[in-house]
Amino acid sequence: MVSAVRKCLKNSVFCFCGGLLSTSAAAITQELRATYVPDPANPQNNGFINQTPQSGYCGQYPNDCRRYDLMGVSLPMRFSSVQAIRPESAERDGATFKMPAQWRSLTVRNIVTGETQTVEMRIGGFGTRYVLSDTASNLTGVSGEYEAHNALWARSGWHVPPRPCEPGAMSSYGPNYFRFFWFTPAENLCSKQSAFVIPWMSYDYLDVAYELRTPNPLGMSAGIYAGELTYGVGSGQDIDTGNNLLPDTSSLTFRVLLDVQHVLKVDIPPGGNKVALVPQGGWQAWLQQGSKPTRLFRDQTFNISASSRFKMHFECEHAAVGACALRDTLSGATDAQVFLSVSLPDSISDIAGQPVKRRPLSNNPDGVAFQPSSFMQRAPATLHFEIPGVYVEQMLQPGKGKRYVGNVTVIWDSEV
Repeated sequence: MVSAVRKCLKNSVFCFCGGLLSTSAAAITQELRATYVPDPANPQNNGFINQTPQSGYCGQYPNDCRRYDLMGVSLPMRFSSVQAIRPESAERDGATFKMPAQWRSLTVRNIVTGETQTVEMRIGGFGTRYVLSDTASNLTGVSGEYEAHNALWARSGWHVPPRPCEPGAMSSYGPNYFRFFWFTPAENLCSKQSAFVIPWMSYDYLDVAYELRTPNPLGMSAGIYAGELTYGVGSGQDIDTGNNLLPDTSSLTFRVLLDVQHVLKVDIPPGGNKVALVPQGGWQAWLQQGSKPTRLFRDQTFNISASSRFKMHFECEHAAVGACALRDTLSGATDAQVFLSVSLPDSISDIAGQPVKRRPLSNNPDGVAFQPSSFMQRAPATLHFEIPGVYVEQMLQPGKGKRYVGNVTVIWDSEV
């Protein structure tokens, strides 16, 4: 009594490419890319890996940004003063900054299936280089570049940011410029008041340090997910540098691309594609003891590697309702039916979160869906084939030799 079992695998590979940065007179778009690829050497690591090249301050000093779980990009964004900065200037008319440090959400959508997920983002730090209209020494009358920059600002030098901002580890300076980086643990104004008149001042660029919260890739279909989050730039906007130092752009858009590449692989041991269904204890027990078997069965082991939802169903050479019929090679009768079920590792559950132990399968293409809780690498599982006693009774007729065969195709489908 033989049934052939074949495995099928459906999966898709997606690739993408795109510019890191696009600019216009009124807006800047920065692309952020992250990828999930299952790692057999580290199956418990189920997060996305940010593939965006670092630039700016975090590119030069990644360890300083890493202590806040931040990555960074440098943006071609320039800010220029429209009036002099004076010691008596109001807070928003001087050197002031406010960044969107709180978490904000954006929706990413699978570009093929339309499936959506939520990504969160925050700006955890920023930096630039301020450029003065004259040297700091000429503005303050203090000799020494560092001493002059330090004297230019009231209460403390630029190297000590006002609360709630916190200083980066590294800074640099020249006669008329000071390069700095400040971390932003809270979303409030960080302002510096000048101790001398500064006729004109600008910021050359904007370095931004960001953090992403990405969804669990194990619950996502394979493919590319794209979404955008736009911050307003300007006085009173998300990225706010006050009423004096105004930007040359009105918005900053982060375009987030998540690339999900899943694994679904089934390994059946040699000879496992031919399944012989036998009684408990084999045929000799029936021949010697004379008691008819109550069922015929075979448990076929296999190994499964999976990182995402998948479905299972079967197809039959001889169809039956919820089962596959087997054909008697002599009479042509298809009066035997084999039923299939599956047992999966504990870390793979059904969609309701229940363990999968002898879960019945069907020939419905929609199949039964399963969800791994972590990436599984060659985990043992079992297919159960069984002919119930009611059919065994018809198959075993006294004095009549019969041989039943049929092909059963078991399908593991990642397209859920």
